[in-house]
Amino acid sequence: MATSVKENLAVIQEKIKQTCEKVGRDPQEIKIIAVTKYSTIERTKEAIEAGVIHLGENRDHEFLNKYEVLGDKPTWHFIGTLQSRKVKNIIDKVHYIHSLDRKSLAKEINKRATKPINCFVQVNVSGEESKHGIAPEETVEFVKSLQQYPNIRIIGLMTMAPHIEDETILRTCFQKLRQLQQQIQQLELEYAPCTELSMGMSNDYEIAIEEGATYIRIGTALVGE
Repeated sequence: MATSVKENLAVIQEKIKQTCEKVGRDPQEIKIIAVTKYSTIERTKEAIEAGVIHLGENRDHEFLNKYEVLGDKPTWHFIGTLQSRKVKNIIDKVHYIHSLDRKSLAKEINKRATKPINCFVQVNVSGEESKHGIAPEETVEFVKSLQQYPNIRIIGLMTMAPHIEDETILRTCFQKLRQLQQQIQQLELEYAPCTELSMGMSNDYEIAIEEGATYIRIGTALVGE
């Protein structure tokens, strides 16, 4: 029998609390995004009933299916690779986009949006070929280049660490993202406050929190396989 989302959430919240105590952070700073891409509508509803506010989807059709049932009840995060031609399908329905990684996508979001959209720039910190995202050394210039798009607001950076056990590598990955965030904050760009870090998943969110994560994206550990 699968454990309930409520039980899973309680375990995660306790771990967040302990981790925050360890590094002197306020647990309120951490937002849990339930990654519901493999979840049924029932399981997703269960997450909302358990008190989860933020839901993350990474395919437009699955997101739209759930949106049709749940509407604006949850806060929606689009966390997967977003093709420019799919922007029009989701743009008025999502609250956050975590995967802005190229100029053509920025241009399309700006064109289709009716109001400024909260975006995270996705950075491929690990350099893995299988992962999307901008190279770390190109990130600051990319953010500067977005000034021409009034409908884009860069609230933070996002990365996916390698799926490995090696804590040193994971930590280095998260630290690099935080350093980039600090560089962007120092620019004091009105359209790019860059106050948030979207990093950490089921297997590494505690390390991510220690390194400054403000949004963690939890699938398996929260809603199950």
